[in-house]
Amino acid sequence: MPTYRPAPVEFVSGEGCRLTDANGKTYLDFLSGIAVTSLGHSHPAVRDAVSAQLGRLLHVSNLFHSGLNEEVAGTIDLLIGDGQPAEGKVFFTNSGAESNECAIKLARRYGGPGRHVVVSAYGSFHGRTLATLHATGQPTKHEHFAPMPEGFRHVEYGDIQALDRALDASVVTAVLLECIEGEGGVIPAPPGYLGAVRKLCDERNILMMLDEVQTGLGRTGRWFAFQHEQIKPDVVTLAKALGNGMPVGACWARAEVASAFAPGDHGTTYGGQPLAMSAVRATLKTMMEIDAPRLAREQGAYLRRLAEAIPGVSSVRGAGLLLGVVLDEGIDATKVVDEALERGLVLNSPAPGVIRLAPPLIVTPAECSEAAAIMELSIEAVQAAASSREGVGS
Repeated sequence: MPTYRPAPVEFVSGEGCRLTDANGKTYLDFLSGIAVTSLGHSHPAVRDAVSAQLGRLLHVSNLFHSGLNEEVAGTIDLLIGDGQPAEGKVFFTNSGAESNECAIKLARRYGGPGRHVVVSAYGSFHGRTLATLHATGQPTKHEHFAPMPEGFRHVEYGDIQALDRALDASVVTAVLLECIEGEGGVIPAPPGYLGAVRKLCDERNILMMLDEVQTGLGRTGRWFAFQHEQIKPDVVTLAKALGNGMPVGACWARAEVASAFAPGDHGTTYGGQPLAMSAVRATLKTMMEIDAPRLAREQGAYLRRLAEAIPGVSSVRGAGLLLGVVLDEGIDATKVVDEALERGLVLNSPAPGVIRLAPPLIVTPAECSEAAAIMELSIEAVQAAASSREGVGS
C-alpha cells in the first residue's frame, strides 16, 4: 500500500554502523532504523540468541509460560529504577503504538467510570492506531481519519500553565508525554517541566505516563530520559531499541497502577513470545555490559560539537545520541538528507529544517567525524544548487 514514498535504496545487509545496498554500496547509518538498532546491525549477541531460540521454541501464546518473560521484565524494572528495583509490572507488546495503547487502556481502567481523558502535547507522536493517533498532538495527521476516538486533549508542550488548566481531575485520568519530542523535531522538555508535571499529577491523583519509545534504553545518556530530571513516573512505554530490530515493546507501570488490570482486560497473541524475549534479553544484557548510557553521553557530546561547527547549522538540540540539527533558514532539510544518502550517509528529517541524528550507541569518534564531513558537504551542495536556481531565475 502507498503509505510511504518510494524507497530510494534497497538495503540487503548491515554490520555495526554500516549498511550495504543491493548494488554493494556501503552507507554509514545515523538513523538506526529510527533509534532501533542501538547496538548496531547484526550484533552477534542478539543474532546468536535469536538463532538459538529458533531451534527451541517459537510460540506458545500467553496462556502458558515460556521461561524468559519474568527475567526480562525484571531487567526492565531494574533499569526503570536506574539500578534499583522500581517494583513495577510489565506488559509485553509488539510495538511502541501497542505499548501506548496499553498505557491508555490502563489509565482508563485505573481512573474508573467518568475519568477517561488523557492529556498529551502538541507536536508529540505516540503511534498510528486510532487511539494513539489521537493522543499524537499533530492535528494534520487526524484529518483523514475523523471522527477520532474521544477522550483526548492537547496542550502546548512545555507550558505548565496550559497543562494546569487542562487537568480537570473529575475527567482526566492521565498525562502522556515524551521527554523529547522525537518526531516533532527532537524538542526536549524545558528544564524543570517534567518535575512540575509530576507535582501537578500528584496533587490531582492523575497518572504521569511517559512515552520513552524513542528516548529509552540509554539513547539520551541515561537509561531513560526521565532520569535526567530525577522523577518517578507512574507508567513508562518503550519499544524500538528494546529488541535491537526485533519487533517488541513493553508497558511498565507501578504495581499499584498495574493492578487495575484484571484477567481479560487486555491481551496480545504475540506479545512477549520467546523469539522476541530472547532478543530483548541479549540486547539488555549487552547494553548493561557496555554501559550504553555512558557511550551515548560521550559520543553524543562529540557529535554535537562536530555538528555545531558545520556552516549552515544554526543550533543542535537533544540529548546523548538523539540530536536535532537545526539548519539555517532557507536550507531544505529533506534535500540535505537526500544528498547525504547519495554520499553514503543515512539520515532523516522529522520536521521542516531539522535533521535527526540517532546513530547506534556503539558509534566511534571516527564514524562521527565521517558523518559530520558528509553532512557539511551535503549542506554545501544543497546551498549551491539553490543559489544556481536563483541565478537562473533572475
